[in-house]
Amino acid sequence: MTNPALDTTDRRILAALDEDPRMTVLALAKRTGLARGTIHARLERYRTSRALRLHSTRVSPAALGYGMAASVAVELDQHQLEAAIAGLEAIPQVIEVFAPAGQTDLLCRVVARDPEDLYRVSEEIRLCPGILRTSTSMFLRTVIPYRVAPLLAEEG
Repeated sequence: MTNPALDTTDRRILAALDEDPRMTVLALAKRTGLARGTIHARLERYRTSRALRLHSTRVSPAALGYGMAASVAVELDQHQLEAAIAGLEAIPQVIEVFAPAGQTDLLCRVVARDPEDLYRVSEEIRLCPGILRTSTSMFLRTVIPYRVAPLLAEEG
């Protein structure tokens, strides 16, 4: 089902940005056939609504020396959720945290330099306030990289 907040114009602009995030307003206007004022207004709306991810998500952790990635499933004391989240935020190698449905309370996406570093990061997570247990699964390779182009092409 299509998000009612995104119309055909939004999808055209976002698809162009997905192909080249550095595209200027003028280039976007030429590419989409829209006025620069329209592009400016839509970009501002995307910025305030957080429709666009931060530019730092384009930086590959491997380029920074963190060639290993893993997920760490966390079971926690529900009364200490905020303390656990604060502890996880303090660990630079924790690059994303989700609150999934099911038995896992939090699911952390982490990066590490090597197996020893992954062990250290996992221990840092385990020692955060409110965390009772963890289970770490290392990613061997990326089969389908992060993508949104198919979603933008979907008409609903």
